[in-house]
Formats: sequence, structure tokens, C-alpha cells
Amino acid sequence: MVAVSAAFFVVSAARADVTVGVAVPQSGAYVAVGEQVLRGVRAAVRDANAKGGLAGQTIQLDVQDDACDSNKAVAVAKHYALSEVRLVVGHVCSNASLAASEVYAANGITMITAASVAAKLTDRGLPNVFRVCGRDDDQAKLSATVLAERFRDRKIAILNDQSPGSRALAAATKDNLNRIGINEALATAFVASDADDAALADRLKDAGIAVAYYGGDALEMGRLVRISAERGFRPQWFGTSAIATQDFATAAGPASNGVLMTFYLDPRRKPEAAPVVQALKAAGGDVEGSTIYGYAALQALVEAGNFARSTDARRIAAALHTERFDLVLGSVGFDGKGDVTAQGYVLYVWKDGTFTYASPP
Repeated sequence: MVAVSAAFFVVSAARADVTVGVAVPQSGAYVAVGEQVLRGVRAAVRDANAKGGLAGQTIQLDVQDDACDSNKAVAVAKHYALSEVRLVVGHVCSNASLAASEVYAANGITMITAASVAAKLTDRGLPNVFRVCGRDDDQAKLSATVLAERFRDRKIAILNDQSPGSRALAAATKDNLNRIGINEALATAFVASDADDAALADRLKDAGIAVAYYGGDALEMGRLVRISAERGFRPQWFGTSAIATQDFATAAGPASNGVLMTFYLDPRRKPEAAPVVQALKAAGGDVEGSTIYGYAALQALVEAGNFARSTDARRIAAALHTERFDLVLGSVGFDGKGDVTAQGYVLYVWKDGTFTYASPP
């Protein structure tokens, strides 16, 4: 644990504002997801402030770029600690959340993530760590089940690009698939680049691969799908929550049609989220990917603070652990680990530049 200071976290009742940190990638491969989360958070702040703020205090945001990098995430966490920011929405990438959460735990800061799915993040049992999204072990189980039910008799490849998240999802999906009694035809890592994508496409084609599972980011998977199609290789591609952004369809072009993807339950379809979705659309742009989850993360902090009648981070964490709240995700609570009780992952398919629920097999 990294303690930055022992004595700075007393929120004065006289303060007119409460600052919430928002740690998202504003550079690097996951900028699109960071923009989604930030858009949702800002919308939630506007709505909350219009109704009295958090425990009567106006919410201000301190937005920081962690680039989905562990070292930068730690630097951001220390910045929040030294700035007396006690509530944080973040981070997006699991490696960043894991690194930063150690600093938060040591300094009494409550964090809630809209997008970090690593099981380890909450399995450590830190009392100050929460998430409104799903867990990667649940995502891997669904991926393996889909592969088994739909593609049992076809040659399956499990790919990763050596990034932490991609490796973890590939390993967990492979393990779950093997436990079902199905062995993949190929499991391999590659370096994300145009040349390696082309070489990988040729290798998969030569091996007779019919289904390719890959847990990479939206731009890389889009490029891999496009390059493969250009080289005459069109397997059934299968991605993860990392491609739940328009960036994937833009990068893949027409080859994105038919690509499968696991992602959280689409909250845009929930009646509780309808007013938020309408307001966001009216302000311009689609409400895609993790936007509503960003809204839910900030909303959860506000609802817990209003329940506790406090901006104190520990009291807010205690309320999150013990109470249920009406959020855009529905009526939800958080278990002892900090995982949300909302429904987990479902299967989607991309068509004409957007994704929708996949039909039963």
C-alpha cells in the first residue's frame, strides 16, 4: 500500500463544492471508451447538481488522463490523494484500476469503475473499490459457452495481442472452453500491427480456422477483421466488451457485419435509463458503449452520499455495501466485494455499423 499522507481527508461542512475525480484514458488505444465514460459522468453531474448535488454540495470534476497505463494511473491516484479528492470514478482499464486502487485504499479514497472487468480488482476485498460493470471471469464463461453451443464442430482459434486484458480474457476463455470438453485448434499471441495482422490472417486461413476469438481493443480488432477480409479470410469473428464502440465498425468497415461480441446488458433499453438516453441524444451523438455505465458510476456515488447525508468517502462506501439504489441500471446493490448486482454479460452481433442482441442459435 502507498500512503500519500495520513491526515488530509476531512471534508469541511462549510465547503460549497465536493470534487469527484474522473480517471479515464484521454490518450492511447482506449480513448473512445474513456470518452464514453466521461460523457456519462458529466451528464450525471449535471442531473445531480440540478437536484441539489451530493449531500447538498455542488459536484465539481477533476478529470485526469491515465492513458490506461499502470504507472500513470498511480500518478493520477497520488494526485487525487494530495488534492484531497476522496471520491473517484475510474479507471477504465483493469491494469490501471488495479494499480491505482492500492493508493486509494491506503488513503481512504472510494473508487467506482464503469469499465474495469478484472476479477482480481474486487476479489481482493478492498472495502473502497466498486464497479457498475461486469467481471471478466463471467465474460469468459459466456464466451466459452457461446463457442461450445454454436461452434462445437468448427476449428476455433483463441488470440491475444499480449496486452494484460487481452491475455487474461484469452486464457480464461480457453480454460472455460477446455473444461466444457472442447479444445481449440489454435491458441496464439501476436503483435498488433498491419504486417503482423496480415501474417496472422494468412496463418489462420492456412490452418482452416472457422472461428476466431480475440479480446483486443476496438481499433486493433477492427483492423484485423478488415485486413483478413481483404486477404480473403472471413471467419466468424468473436470479440469482447472492448469493441463496444463505433471505432470498431469504422476500422473494420463492411467486414464488421456478423461479428459477435460479449458486452454488458444494454442499459439503453431499460425504462429507468430512458430519460437519460433521450437527453444525451438530444445533446448530440449516440449513447453507445460505456456511456450509461459512466452515468451509473457517478449516480451511485451521489445516491449513496445522499443516503448517508455525507460526502465522507468511508460512509459512502458503507452505504454502497449495504443499501440498494435506483440507478439507470435499475434497482441495484453491491456485494461484499464491491461487484454490482445488475445483470451481467449478453451476446451481441454487429450489423450495419451498430450492435444488437444476437438471435438464439
